[in-house]
This record gives sequence, C-alpha cells and structure tokens, in this order.
Amino acid sequence: MKNIKTSYIIIGVIVLFIGGIGLSRYLQSNNPNTASTGAFHWHPSLTIYVKGQRQEIPANIGIGAVHQPMHTHSEDASQGVIHLEFAGAAKNDEIKLSRFLQTWGKDITSFGTNMTMTVNGKPNTEFGDYVFKDGDKVELRYE
Repeated sequence: MKNIKTSYIIIGVIVLFIGGIGLSRYLQSNNPNTASTGAFHWHPSLTIYVKGQRQEIPANIGIGAVHQPMHTHSEDASQGVIHLEFAGAAKNDEIKLSRFLQTWGKDITSFGTNMTMTVNGKPNTEFGDYVFKDGDKVELRYE
C-alpha cells in the first residue's frame, strides 16, 4: 500500500513537472516580446552609407573576454553579416538593431541624424527598434 502511494506521488510530480515545462513553452511562444523560444543562429546583414560612402562594419564586434550572442566574424563582416547565436529563448529587445549598435559602441545617430532605412528593400522607420530576423538585409543611409 505504501509503495503504491509513493508511486502515485512520484508520477504526480513528474506529470506536474512536464506540464510546467509545456505551459512555460506555450506562454513564451505566445509572448509578443519573445523573438524565439529556443536556440537559434541567424544571419541578418547591415549596410551603412554616410553621404554615399559605404561604412565598414568591423570584424569581431561582440567577441572578446565576453562573447556576445550578437556579433560579427572576420570572414564575413565585410559583407555586413551579423551573427545572432542564442543558446535559448531571446526577447525582442535582445535582437534589435540598437542592441547591435550598442555592442559596437555606437547608437543610431552615431553616423548622423538625417537617415533613411530599408529592410529587404522596403522603407522602414523603426530604426533602432527594428528586430532582426534571419536573412534580413538592413540598409541605413545617412545624408
């Protein structure tokens, strides 16, 4: 009798644990502030022009003593590729253009204040609030 009771308690705890994980994932997936509920490795690109001159995005932004999940690599930084490598869930604030610029030591007005932005060839006015998506081609033009 005691073994059966113990078994029910153990099964109950396991069911509650699994249910809690499922509920947590469900709530995260329905949260509009969550960009991804699991690990991901995305590659948007950023091109910046100042008065018609393309600006170089340096290699190894975000790589150093502390490896930032949003960073550049030496092999593709010249093409503006930004690596977003998150081991788990990420909130929108963590993958915004402003966050990348901050990691670089810049902000949206570092190159000027008269700017336009396109995302995948379409005008966009979110600027620093833009949330990167995999494969995005973001272009900033400063006059």
